[in-house]
Amino acid sequence: MEIVRTVGVEEELLVVDADGRPVPLGPDALEVASRRGEGESPEEHEHAEAGDAESAAHLMPELKAQQLELGTPVCRDLAEVDRELRFWRSRAESAAAATGAHVVALATSPVPVEPIPTEGERYARMLDAFGLTAREMLTCGCHVHVSVADDDEGIAVLNRIRVWLPVLTALTANSPFWRGEDTGYASFRSQAWHRWPSAGPNEVFADAAEYHRLIDRVLATGTVLDTGMVYFDARLSANWPTVEVRTADVALRVDDAVTLAGVVRGLVETAARDRNDPPDVPAAVLRVAAWRAGHDGLGGHLVHPLTGTPSPAADVIGDLLDHIRPALAEAGDERRVTDGLTTLLRRGTGADLQRRVHRETGDLAAVVRAAVEATAGREGSSAQAAHRTTG
Repeated sequence: MEIVRTVGVEEELLVVDADGRPVPLGPDALEVASRRGEGESPEEHEHAEAGDAESAAHLMPELKAQQLELGTPVCRDLAEVDRELRFWRSRAESAAAATGAHVVALATSPVPVEPIPTEGERYARMLDAFGLTAREMLTCGCHVHVSVADDDEGIAVLNRIRVWLPVLTALTANSPFWRGEDTGYASFRSQAWHRWPSAGPNEVFADAAEYHRLIDRVLATGTVLDTGMVYFDARLSANWPTVEVRTADVALRVDDAVTLAGVVRGLVETAARDRNDPPDVPAAVLRVAAWRAGHDGLGGHLVHPLTGTPSPAADVIGDLLDHIRPALAEAGDERRVTDGLTTLLRRGTGADLQRRVHRETGDLAAVVRAAVEATAGREGSSAQAAHRTTG
């Protein structure tokens, strides 16, 4: 195992017009990017020359034509994660702009939208099999991959990080609006996502063999289409030697996505070192904790992973930081992650910005336009954002 675990990030983005409405131009934007040859970052060329297929970065389609997905190459430090996310967000924005649209890191659309499926046989099968759930599902998440030595280490990690995963939903909450309404949740994406039959937490696994038996049993039901639809909160990657954490909303700001990546790597390293039995918390309790995290975000109380009782979000974040601090320090991430978490608690999440702009403008389209600015790293104060979007 390498001294510092590698990390990669995948983000799903909405494609929107000047009025903030999601538009089915994701495939067109990807075609623009393909014609321009914008498939690789400068760092990826170096990896490709070394024959490192795992490093491939990408822009690619998603379930709905109003979306696209970006993925970083394998990164070895958080500064590289930061550079790659900014690079690929810029590439995605440039491609969308060529079609007259923008990309925005929102986990749901604030304005009402009729989702339009992306063409393709697999997506058509999903729509046929899952009906309204698939038709309505226009959500954007963030997935973080962290390297593990093998499946056995991966399962030891999954068993120990599962209690902390709802906290990651709270950290990235960025979807308070759905179908034109304030849902009362900080992350309504997390509520919508759990409509998929395989989504949610798992019990503790005895070993890697038990994990793979569970995957086989899920597939044997004939309900999910393939391993790509095994939507566990965290899972072993089917393609790479990584643990994939899938509970986060796409973060509005790159800085917050980088903080998330650092936290996840810290959790994985801490769990891999732990020789104690994993916390004995039933999946039913984790589902309740996930609901609470999606509802409250960082503005209320979370179910504390170690006590199972409600605690102020700031206290839970402090205990999370203490839990992973030694791993952060060894990876050189302690200052960046500490500063990132402190900023999130002070400034709030993407959900907080969305609601702030909506209070100031009464206009959900203004919310989207302010989020476009933040996605591109051009965010000013909330008042300035509101003025820019309504002037």
